[in-house]
Amino acid sequence: MTEKNVMNNVLEVKDLTVRFKSKASAVHTAVDGVSLSLAEGDTLAIVGESGSGKTTLMKAIMGFVERGAGSVNLFGRSTDAISFSEYNELRRMCGYIQQDPYGAIPPGLTVLDSVIEPAVIAKSSMGKNERRERAISLLNTLGLESERIFSSRAVNLSGGQRQRVGIARALMLSPRLLLCDEPTSMQDVSTRGEIIEILDDCVTSGMSMLFITHDLMLAGRVAKNIIVMKDGKICEAGSTEEVLSSPKHPYTKILAEAVPKIEYL
Repeated sequence: MTEKNVMNNVLEVKDLTVRFKSKASAVHTAVDGVSLSLAEGDTLAIVGESGSGKTTLMKAIMGFVERGAGSVNLFGRSTDAISFSEYNELRRMCGYIQQDPYGAIPPGLTVLDSVIEPAVIAKSSMGKNERRERAISLLNTLGLESERIFSSRAVNLSGGQRQRVGIARALMLSPRLLLCDEPTSMQDVSTRGEIIEILDDCVTSGMSMLFITHDLMLAGRVAKNIIVMKDGKICEAGSTEEVLSSPKHPYTKILAEAVPKIEYL
């Protein structure tokens, strides 16, 4: 996935498989033998339709669902057979933007306190005032600038506003790795562009980003490399220009036909 030295990889996934039992006791393979790597400061987009296994893959990387087989290395460290607290130490270097913004914000906290919360949980070295200033700065950058919003709770926010609060939470600790699951799905066109620019700035500053989307054009906008998933498997992988200009798999060709010609990164 990258020309950079493997020692600089913040994420390495090898032969990862995740299986679930259905109500009828049948076994469903949601992720089937997926391998990928992501170098420090790079962006990798994972593209696929609903049910392709993208979100389950990201949850497995974070340790939120059980892996049936395969391995995940974060920041050069194997996550196999490590304790919950050890996994949490690695998670604290990750920012996770969930697909569902309605479940991403604690309902009992104000918007401002919910953005500060990751620093409290991680026992960050930031002082109380510094945490508050950091949270306000992030919310302002994301277009949530009013005191009314700061003091609001999740139930009073629109889906798009909740999504932006979730992004602020993910960025609160300046993570080394940002995992984005459809982070602009509830935004209008203008706000979507602003958020992508913010994420671009994060990568420019040295952050690595794993970006999930169903939109191949958006993947081409944000990432230098693309993986296409279908039915839990990788059906195509390569540089953005290769995947969009010369797709090999029939499914990728269908996706690419709907993408206007763009200038690749």
